[in-house]
Amino acid sequence: MPRQSILSGMRPTDRLHLGNYEGALKNWVAVQDEFEMFSMIADWHALTTAYEKSGEMRKFVREVAIDYVSAGLSPEKCAIFVQSDVKEHAELNLLFSMITPTPWLIRNPTLKEQARDLGLAEDESDLVKINFGLLGYPVLQAADILIYKANYVPVGEDQVPHVELSREIARRFNHLYGEVFPEPKAKLTKIARLPGLDGKKMSKSLGNIIYLSDEPETVGQKIGTMFTDPKRMRKSDPGDPKQRGCPVFLYQELYNKAECARIEADCKSTALGCVACKKMLSAKIAETLAPIREKRAEIESKPGYIESVLEDGAARARKTAQKTMAEVKEHMGLW
Repeated sequence: MPRQSILSGMRPTDRLHLGNYEGALKNWVAVQDEFEMFSMIADWHALTTAYEKSGEMRKFVREVAIDYVSAGLSPEKCAIFVQSDVKEHAELNLLFSMITPTPWLIRNPTLKEQARDLGLAEDESDLVKINFGLLGYPVLQAADILIYKANYVPVGEDQVPHVELSREIARRFNHLYGEVFPEPKAKLTKIARLPGLDGKKMSKSLGNIIYLSDEPETVGQKIGTMFTDPKRMRKSDPGDPKQRGCPVFLYQELYNKAECARIEADCKSTALGCVACKKMLSAKIAETLAPIREKRAEIESKPGYIESVLEDGAARARKTAQKTMAEVKEHMGLW
């Protein structure tokens, strides 16, 4: 019996950071032995919001590819490729756009949230102001998923509406033209969203991120800027990191679980100050990132290696995508 398949992907708007790793990439690595994996670098999706910065795309595509492999994705186990290298994504997107009602897109809560975050739309009536590519990107995402007949899509809870839309499009296509696509399911990641250094959503635009490629000194400097217990102004003030949502403690629970009970107790008793706590955390995060940085250095020492990985991954993805498109055209009765 053939293995079930998974489609995963990230937009190349910068190098990857801890939020990308904990919220998605770490989970991809964990399941690559279990599923047939297609790991995409979604450059067309990046253009929906960063079309004015397309000149940076080539550089960041390469950076993301290196981060994928450095973090543990194996080119032998999964197809790592650039979305635009497999033109069938665009072809299926066009066909899906013919059968997708516009209200399906407008009601999408994730699209509304993204439009608000970007300052493009305050409410649903403002969605008419956004560019066509951004409005329709859930259809392209459905094409990305269904071109490989993916059974699962690893996402955080905020992306579940996109997977549900892909299921609706699959159902509509199958109803109109006959059974072709499975209805993909969301495979939820353990950590939906890692907060940034300031406690807000981790985002390049906010400058509150730790890159997977950051050196220990840089990690220490960034952790040093983190907000802590808002009511603990001095070391002599007793803290309560868990109840008051201290971002440093949230990270300690993730990267230093064994020490958390002692850290909490010492913070409450004032035996541990915020500076010392941050230094402990910096050391743990640097330790976590060390093998990723070492793998990145190894990859960068091999000229042409990452390009060959992407070329091979695109060839493997294209083979599956072309087979699906042939089936789609047959069922639709196209020339």
